[in-house]
Amino acid sequence: MDHSGHQGQDMSGMAMPTQSDPHPGHAMPTPIEPPNGQDMPNMAMPAAVPAEPAGPAGTDLEPGNLPPPPVATDRPADRYFDPRAMAAAQANLLGEHGGMTFHKVLFNIAEYQAREARDGYRWDASAWFGGDIDRLALKSEGEGSFGEAIDHGEVQALWSHAIDPYWNVQGGIRQDVGRGPDRTYASIGIEGLAPYWFDLGASAFVSTRGDLLARVEGDIDQRITQRLILQPRVEANFAAQDIPENGIGAGLSTLELGLRLRYEVAREFAPYIGVSWDRSFGDTKRMARAAGEQASSTSLVAGIRFWF
Repeated sequence: MDHSGHQGQDMSGMAMPTQSDPHPGHAMPTPIEPPNGQDMPNMAMPAAVPAEPAGPAGTDLEPGNLPPPPVATDRPADRYFDPRAMAAAQANLLGEHGGMTFHKVLFNIAEYQAREARDGYRWDASAWFGGDIDRLALKSEGEGSFGEAIDHGEVQALWSHAIDPYWNVQGGIRQDVGRGPDRTYASIGIEGLAPYWFDLGASAFVSTRGDLLARVEGDIDQRITQRLILQPRVEANFAAQDIPENGIGAGLSTLELGLRLRYEVAREFAPYIGVSWDRSFGDTKRMARAAGEQASSTSLVAGIRFWF
């Protein structure tokens, strides 16, 4: 049976589609023919380039010291519980997460000194009580010879305020006792932790009589093992004028260099041995010799460093 004149129709006479059209009623685009019979290259879409950040972000940002955000004053729990009870709970929470008070007492030097002449002793201690920002600080140092009165001793009571995570500014009073008349000074200074773990401090003192003194000191703990630690130490004292009654001359008056090796039986308790070299300069040296004292001395020392 010849169906040449009935293409596209089935046997019942109904029209049959020759090809399924996915987009009926829409014109299909004409394909582009390659020129001169050449194959068209693979035209891949360019990959999306991520946008560069406008500036540093995350850990690339410089560290700062901006104040913390304000403490929230609204408590949703107040809708269901007594607001006074919730206020007390919030105050307790803040006190346990940054608002605590701490204290520490440290004897960095408490030692016996074996000298060429009469043996002696020396101490250098500090204590503080307060929070992370503001504290009450106490300092004391001095020295003397066994069988004699204290050669020099001082006590400082200071207010200490943190100006950044590593440095504190301090101000208060200093009282001296020992050789010559006692003196009372106003004190201002700064102390903190310098790069490479140097503990540094600098202070200026003005007495009730107008005498101006200054001090620079520093030390560093060089850990040899987990328990064996070497501590170099330096302290330099200066005066703006001669104070003959206290045996102090203008300029650089005294310099102390020390080297102490300690063994930490516990972190809080460490006996040590070492050597200390002290020297007077300028008019202070002249006054010391006039009083029959040595201008410089070297001491072998043994003591205990402890804190609690």
